[in-house]
Amino acid sequence: MARQLPKKIALFAFFAVLCLLVLLPFYAIALGSFKPGKELVRNGLNLDFDLSIMSFDNFVFLFTGEHSYFTWFFNSLLLTIVQVSLTLLVSSFVAYGFAAYEFKGKSFLFVCVLLILMVPFEILLLPLYKLMYDFRLMNTYAAIVLPGLANAATIFFFRQYLRGIPAEIVTAGRVDGASEYGIYFRLILPVMKPAFAAMAILNGMNSWNNLLWPFMVLSDENKYTLPIGLKTLLTPYGNNYDLLIVGSFFSILPIFALFLGFQRYFIDGMTAGSVKG
Repeated sequence: MARQLPKKIALFAFFAVLCLLVLLPFYAIALGSFKPGKELVRNGLNLDFDLSIMSFDNFVFLFTGEHSYFTWFFNSLLLTIVQVSLTLLVSSFVAYGFAAYEFKGKSFLFVCVLLILMVPFEILLLPLYKLMYDFRLMNTYAAIVLPGLANAATIFFFRQYLRGIPAEIVTAGRVDGASEYGIYFRLILPVMKPAFAAMAILNGMNSWNNLLWPFMVLSDENKYTLPIGLKTLLTPYGNNYDLLIVGSFFSILPIFALFLGFQRYFIDGMTAGSVKG
């Protein structure tokens, strides 16, 4: 035990420093939300704790001022919930097909999934844009949700997770006369809770913070998501830093709540997904 003590102390110190580095940006933006916008223009985000310039004016303006912040906020919240729910459902169906069935071309199709992971989304922007235009889905939330329903990274993760589940579960369900959908929803889905939690956090973060694709397909200000709305606060004619900084701080809370809600499953899901290759 005495030999292990220095190692434990060094490991604790390392993770303490790492935790501090991760929390510093959150501390800076939380501190900045109490400062006037002109202070941010003058000195930028910093760690100076100056009570003489700090107030709740930005928060008062956020909740009482004339702006569209909460319209953008609830648009993002609705879109994230719908997109994450459908993506998890569709991607898990595809992954279950790869893990539980044998069919012609299975290996080739799975290699295609892996190849998609290597393609930057920016390369797909123009083809997707033309596709949405041809389908007359521009300026709709469907144009944001549909392209990502079968998410390659989520499919790959779910497939790896499912390969760690004993095949006897599926066999037992078939022997008992359960349909394929019954096997999935009654036997497989409950076992996949950790994997769903892990992917809900990662897909939720991606959907909530997504700027580029929604910015390309949405033109109606009333449909703007939060990242687009915050971007519109910075213009060549004037910058609303007061709302920008407090709005950015407030936008962290849903992702923080999402992680707290699923944290007990998160580590289990991330580690169990790598049991088998």
